[in-house]
Order: sequence, then C-alpha cells, then structure tokens
Amino acid sequence: MDILQKITNDKRIEVNLRKQLIPIKQLEQSVLFERDTISLAKKLKASNTGIIAEHKRRSPSKLVINHNLNVFDVAKGYENAGVCGMSVLTDGKYFGGSLEDLLIARASCHLPLLRKEFIIDPYQIIEAKAYGADVILLIAAILTNAEIKQFSELAKSLNLDVLLEVHNEAELHKSIMPSLDMLGVNNRNLKTFEVSLDTSKQLSNLIPEDFVKVSESGISNIQAIKQLQPYGYKGFLIGENFMKTNNAGESAMQFIEKLK
Repeated sequence: MDILQKITNDKRIEVNLRKQLIPIKQLEQSVLFERDTISLAKKLKASNTGIIAEHKRRSPSKLVINHNLNVFDVAKGYENAGVCGMSVLTDGKYFGGSLEDLLIARASCHLPLLRKEFIIDPYQIIEAKAYGADVILLIAAILTNAEIKQFSELAKSLNLDVLLEVHNEAELHKSIMPSLDMLGVNNRNLKTFEVSLDTSKQLSNLIPEDFVKVSESGISNIQAIKQLQPYGYKGFLIGENFMKTNNAGESAMQFIEKLK
C-alpha cells in the first residue's frame, strides 16, 4: 500500500469521528462561515511571483521539518513578505497540522488561505469554510471523476476556490471540469518520493488556458520558478523551503526579492 492510500484510509476513520463530534449544522453556524472569501486564483493571475507559501511541521518523506515556528508568526511573516497565498496543512497524523492552525492563520493575516488536506468527504469542505479557508485542495489520485465534480461544485457554492492536484496525464484527463479554478501539478512521485520538474513541463500543454497553472513540490530555488514560468505556470507552492529556516517570513521575503 502506498503512502497516499494509507493516509486516505486513516482519513476516512478520522472524518467519521469528526462528523459525530461536530455536526454540519454546527459548522454552518460558525462566525467565519459567512465571511467573504479571497480568491487565490485571481491573486495568482495578477502576480509576477505567484508564491503560495506553506505552514508544515513535518511530512512522511522528511519527518520533522520544523516544530518551533508558531502559526501566528509564520502567517504574519508570509503576509509581510508579499506571498500570494498561504497553504495550511491540517492533517495531524502525518503532517503535524490541525484545523486550529487554520483558525490562527485566519486571525493573523488577510491572505487567501488554502486548506491543505486529503479531502474524501463533503464534510471536510464545509469544515474548511467554517474554519476560515478560501481555497480547498482536491487530489485527483484519491478521488473519482464523480467525487471531483461533487466536491468542486460544493466548494464553488460556498465561494471557495478549488485547486486540483494531479501527478500524471491520466489523472489530468479524468479531472478537467469547469468547477475548478487552478490545476496543480505535483512534481513528487508518490511511490518513490522522487521529485522532477519535468512533470510540470510535460503536463503544461495539456492544461487548458481557462485554469491557473500551479506547480507543486521540489521548488526550492529561483531557477526552478524561472524554468517553469515559460510553461505558463502562475503559481508555485513552496512547502519546506521557508519552514526549514528559523524565520519563515524573512526567508520568503528574501526569496521573493530575488525573484522580482
């Protein structure tokens, strides 16, 4: 069983438990449920740098990345650095994140927030909205075409942007639909954990112009972004590069300065 399958199996158990603890009606009464969302897709289209910076404490491939930085400082730092959006890992078991991280990030900055999660149930989309997210991530590798349609349409009805992540051509072809805003190409092979920017390059021509193109994983230097911009990529998700340092915001600021 690969890591994605393992995470997904655990996620089903977790979500079933959460549903029993907090019913949808309660989520819909959250103060944040009524807030106007900020479109990440629009921000990326208007940007020359396109950085989506992540808050991530650990990962299955790297184990501990950084347990010392607090979300408040990271969110404030990213906003001051001028990133386009912030990705917040909310998976606890494998990434050390939580929905509380999303709440704190929401209270700390005015950036579009992406709930980075393994979404396998509509409940998690309602949850994302209730905890202050502006964008949800859907992962083509763990969803059917019907689920992608159902989940993305639900997200759009809540005014959430949708970033769909693909790893290969087959996933891309099964997934393209009007209810998506951004198509993200993950450069990491989930079976081997190897990373190659060639994945983004090869899939770029197959992504229709209607969608904002985002490249994810393995983007740790300016050269990687400069290589991908001619392929039409407007967004670059940077997961570990800033979090590995003692000051994620400062690190993001220096990176963006060099990129301009």
